[in-house]
Amino acid sequence: MKLTTKGRYAVTAMLDLALHGAEGPVSLADISSRQEISLSYLEQLFSRLRRQHLVVSVRGPGGGYRLSRSADEVFIAEVVDAVSESLDTTRCGNKGDCQNGEKCLTHHLWSDLSDRIHNFLSEISLGDLMRKREIQHVAERQNHKQSEAINTRRLTDQASAL
Repeated sequence: MKLTTKGRYAVTAMLDLALHGAEGPVSLADISSRQEISLSYLEQLFSRLRRQHLVVSVRGPGGGYRLSRSADEVFIAEVVDAVSESLDTTRCGNKGDCQNGEKCLTHHLWSDLSDRIHNFLSEISLGDLMRKREIQHVAERQNHKQSEAINTRRLTDQASAL
């Protein structure tokens, strides 16, 4: 399976949004800081996610993004599909022209694997991931790290103002 950075980052950003969305809209800058994903890349991803109605943008002070529906109703395959990410494991892009314009010997094997991967990801929601203890621990670590960075910047700003 070839899942590129686009799909991985989209899932990571959506999970971050789900984990922090209870507090209100989440800014892309906050997601960028916690997940170490470039802000411009997140803007591109969220444009696609918004067009697919997976997120809603909130304008104004305190604005950002929120999920368009509950985390239990947003499935990982939807997120990957929304950013036009292919879960295709065939060499031919599932066109069936992998060997001189015809299907190769193992085309159906790899095509079936692609279908199974997509079905697997269609059964996992953001809510399912949020409930995993391992994910909760990682999120707590990231939140702590982000808080420390903010406090360090404040202290640096205050010291330079003196």
